[in-house]
Amino acid sequence: METLNNLMMGFGDAFSPMNLVYVLIGALLGTAVGVLPGMGSSMAVALLLPITFTLDPTAAFIMFAGVYFGGLFGDSTMAILVNTPGGSTAIATAFEGHKMALSGRAPQALATAAIGAFTGGLIATTLVVFFAPKLAEFAILFGPAEYFALAVFAFLASAAVVSDSLLRGLISLVVGLLVATVGIDEISGAQRFTGGVPEMFDGIGIIIVTVGILALGEVFYVIYEQTKPVPKVREGKIERARLSWAEFKDALPAWLRGASFGVPFGVIPVGGAEVPTFMAYATERKLDEQRKDPQFGKGAIRGVAGPEAAGNATAGTAMGALLAMGLPTSATAAIMLAAFQQYGIQPGPLLFERNADLVWPLLASLFIGLFVLLILNLPLAPMWAKLLLIPRYYLYPGIAVFCALGVYATSAAIADLWLVLVIGLVGFVMRHFDFPLAPIMIGVILGPLAESSFRNALLSSGGDYSILVGSPIAIGMYTLMGLVLVAAFVRRFQNKRANAKREKEEEALAEL
Repeated sequence: METLNNLMMGFGDAFSPMNLVYVLIGALLGTAVGVLPGMGSSMAVALLLPITFTLDPTAAFIMFAGVYFGGLFGDSTMAILVNTPGGSTAIATAFEGHKMALSGRAPQALATAAIGAFTGGLIATTLVVFFAPKLAEFAILFGPAEYFALAVFAFLASAAVVSDSLLRGLISLVVGLLVATVGIDEISGAQRFTGGVPEMFDGIGIIIVTVGILALGEVFYVIYEQTKPVPKVREGKIERARLSWAEFKDALPAWLRGASFGVPFGVIPVGGAEVPTFMAYATERKLDEQRKDPQFGKGAIRGVAGPEAAGNATAGTAMGALLAMGLPTSATAAIMLAAFQQYGIQPGPLLFERNADLVWPLLASLFIGLFVLLILNLPLAPMWAKLLLIPRYYLYPGIAVFCALGVYATSAAIADLWLVLVIGLVGFVMRHFDFPLAPIMIGVILGPLAESSFRNALLSSGGDYSILVGSPIAIGMYTLMGLVLVAAFVRRFQNKRANAKREKEEEALAEL
């Protein structure tokens, strides 16, 4: 009952006219950035983060509720229309969604994605409302050793899962950790990797890192790859997004199954929704094989419904993990954590007590944001596709200027502009050589937590390293980490065998 009362209080604040305007603006901006090729939901949050700093905390985070889910819908819109997923979480959607678009069913695919996003997000947000406070109570049991185990688990899990190469994932993680060590050591007060430059004493801001790695790095990559053809939207294929009753009944089980995959992965630090979306896709494909008339490969509506619900359910419960434990389980959640820290707010077990006036309006605005996105994007999805008609030589220079203005607005320091340029070049190099970017963000955000927890644990135990594995929670974390690594190695081994078998079959066919 107390939870419902708090939620009603949150709705009372969120339903004020100005806050509803902020949700609407966030939904529009998040979707608009999300539909840009290669940008994606995490970049939408990174790019739009600086413009919220003039708002009060409640208004800023209510606006981010719209940005948060709007960016995810934008990812899927491009995946369906032009087979160009805005983010990695929309890759699974692109397989069947683009086939639906090519066969003249783009409106149905867009409607399936919008309703799937709404369904998955609604289920996950409802669970967050009722269980996040309980998760916060559980988080009180965490001491320095447990938080260190949690951070290490996030490091290795993200490095192992989000990349086809464990080595590349670990290299990306190390880059993030190196960036996190720049500045004044919080415990000893020593300078680290500052080069004696005063502007570096406070470290490299998370805004600089996110905008440089995700946005500016992508701009450089697109300029470098400008010889590639630009995908075109098929004229006459985009109408008002809608579903018939038969199509709705066909998609409903897939939406529910997809949400069941996504909900638990939101609280597991594996770097994003890639795993549950592909699990949902694989499940729907396997079930489709048992039908009399299999649709996969022709444009199966369930192949869009399952991954979409899974991706948004993961995003919803990721917000719960962030609020209750201060744990960012994806790159987007890591940027949201930076937004909290910018206002001097630390998510974690005490957040629901110290900042209840902020948390409950934020949770209420997540519900409002889902409804706003559904109402907006069913009729407006064709309009988002028109953004692809903007010439690249206008679009990407504009993004670069927006990056510079956003970074400069946060600090008014020329040194930050040079930093974001250097980090953008680093992001371009990593993007060019297929290094995953999520481990960098996880390393930058959780690096300080891992270091301080490790050192505090040793200080409290007099230098006894056994304290790091001295509790059931820590042991459980390390055990789960081992299982994730084993699963990652098994998956890669199976992929290599499948690829080798496919190559042999192709060689045999070529000889015939």
